[in-house]
Amino acid sequence: MSLPASLLPTEASPEWLNKGDASWQLIAATLVGLQSVPGLVILYGSIVKKKWAVNSSFMALYAFAAALVVWVGWAFNMSFGEEMFPFLGRPATALDQKSLLGQGFAGFYSSATLVYFQFVFAAITVVLIAGALIGRMDFRAWMIFVPLWLTFSYTIGAFSIWSPKGFLFKAGIMDFAGGYVIHLSSGISGFTAAYWVGPRLAKDRERFPPNNILLTLAGAGLLWMGWSGFNGGAPYAVNIDASLAVLNTHVCTATSLLVWLSLDMFVFKKPSVVGAVQGMITGLVCITPAAGLVQGWAAIIMGLLSGSIPWFTMMVLHKKIKFLKHIDDTLAVFHTHAVAGMLGGILTGIFGEPRLNRLFFGDDTRYIGLAYAMKDGRLTAGFRQIGIQFAGILFILILNVVVTSVICVLVRLVVPLRLSEEKMLVGDDAIHGEDAYAVWGDGETFENSVHSAEQYSHALRGVEMI
Repeated sequence: MSLPASLLPTEASPEWLNKGDASWQLIAATLVGLQSVPGLVILYGSIVKKKWAVNSSFMALYAFAAALVVWVGWAFNMSFGEEMFPFLGRPATALDQKSLLGQGFAGFYSSATLVYFQFVFAAITVVLIAGALIGRMDFRAWMIFVPLWLTFSYTIGAFSIWSPKGFLFKAGIMDFAGGYVIHLSSGISGFTAAYWVGPRLAKDRERFPPNNILLTLAGAGLLWMGWSGFNGGAPYAVNIDASLAVLNTHVCTATSLLVWLSLDMFVFKKPSVVGAVQGMITGLVCITPAAGLVQGWAAIIMGLLSGSIPWFTMMVLHKKIKFLKHIDDTLAVFHTHAVAGMLGGILTGIFGEPRLNRLFFGDDTRYIGLAYAMKDGRLTAGFRQIGIQFAGILFILILNVVVTSVICVLVRLVVPLRLSEEKMLVGDDAIHGEDAYAVWGDGETFENSVHSAEQYSHALRGVEMI
């Protein structure tokens, strides 16, 4: 029996191409892209003080654009290409028509699809770092930092953990969709960069109210829904594991949000919208390394823990530990991404279910969560898996502290990492010559605001006198 004409191979649709898988992968990639642009662009621009709205949004938009040029220029092959070291691929462009139209290293679709899909993950990682640096980093320094960090930090983490040739991948680490490669990396790098850049103005650290909570919710909504592509695209195919990953993602996230909200209400007596967004993010981050590897009940447990442990580190430990208080992590990226990412990685090593592991990793009996290893009498295998999960955390932590520190030291030899006090006092208008809003206070117009030319010059003269 002959195939329908729509399924017959052609030059544009080779025999190896699965149109369903290819369609979903492109959609999933675009959903992840929308998490950054406009998702985090909106969230960053609205969750900050209004004088930082433009700068915060633009840091995200710039990073997204710069990441794509770096990615196709050399970083994709450093992350997934020919092995140069056990932790890094050989630099090469991803622009050649012959290779882009051929079958990719995973899935039944072209390399061009894989390049695009992996790009949006690389981009959102560096966009997340910006959240720790908002409100004081010199934009010129950010322009240099982004390509350097993607080149010398992200590629090493991605190759080591996700590339079939990477040493941690070969060791059997479980990171379904980026708990280590993306969230732990961005949380540690953001916190490290915040140390080198220095803090915001004291008045900004003391009071940094969101300028538009409704837009914060809109950005958060794009982030949450976009995670369907983030975790749902990880199996590289339209299959039952992808479906489970999507459902687990939303179950864990909803649980985490409700737990964080409940803790806020119990301790602070008010249901905080910003707190709920933080709980949403920690749930999304925690489930990411486990989404297609754990059962639904485990996703709920992970949500309970991701809504409470990062809350505790942010609301309690952060205020008690001098070192944490000293570093000005503007949007608490360390807690929402590093802590939640570490938590998710460890819990994946506990709750990874053997059959689900087989669906994702193939027929390799090494992959087993400790809970199931105890049940099956395979304690050695279970503890081995936990050990590898912790080894991955240690590797990513050291990598990002060292590389991020070196990059920051090198960048400040060229341009200042931190804005001048005068520019930080004014914000967007001093940095970009643009403002987010035409009306500034309670009916205060632009002409009467500090952002008008006359008032701006007066403000600068006042600062010089001080």
